[in-house]
Amino acid sequence: MTQSETTSVPLLESNSAISAFQIWKGFHWSFIIQIQGLIICLQRFERSLVCGNLAMAQTELATATDLMLASGAAMQLAGSFSPRDYAQQIRPSMMPPQVQSDNFSGLMSWEHAALMQLWKRLTPAFRTLPAELQPQHQQFVEAYLMLATSHRAVCEKFGGDSAGSLRFEAGNATETLDKFAQLRLQTLDPNRHGRHHCPFSPPA
Repeated sequence: MTQSETTSVPLLESNSAISAFQIWKGFHWSFIIQIQGLIICLQRFERSLVCGNLAMAQTELATATDLMLASGAAMQLAGSFSPRDYAQQIRPSMMPPQVQSDNFSGLMSWEHAALMQLWKRLTPAFRTLPAELQPQHQQFVEAYLMLATSHRAVCEKFGGDSAGSLRFEAGNATETLDKFAQLRLQTLDPNRHGRHHCPFSPPA
């Protein structure tokens, strides 16, 4: 998948009866399911490394890569409607009185917290991976970049390049995502073996 394909957010125009809210909610549920599967795979990957079972570790990392790509696709599809629909239907649904918090964010989910903890715990393992696993690890890193690019594209489509998010209103939402992506790449690819790194960071 090329970067142009990952940064374009399609419109689901074939069924006008599907509301923007249904699209947003449905594909976010799909995204969450993919992330839960990713957590399970990476836990199994970690146990396989401890046991010295490199064949199983490769299988689990390959499956985690597929799940990362699937979560990126779900993120793209979650934005399959117009910026006007986002402003009128989606953003208000994530603000009081619809939710209790005035800084609502996906960062609040237990899935996000569990995944970040797991990635940090795996950083030493990613730093010392056996050579047999490095090609698959590179694909895993590139899958994360696809997810980050998809998230940024949706954010930018809905005005995140000129305004803050609900959680960080004073900043620029896409710039915040760029910083998160750079930090997470340092966690997932501590030796910088991947051919591609965060496409939003300035040249070294």
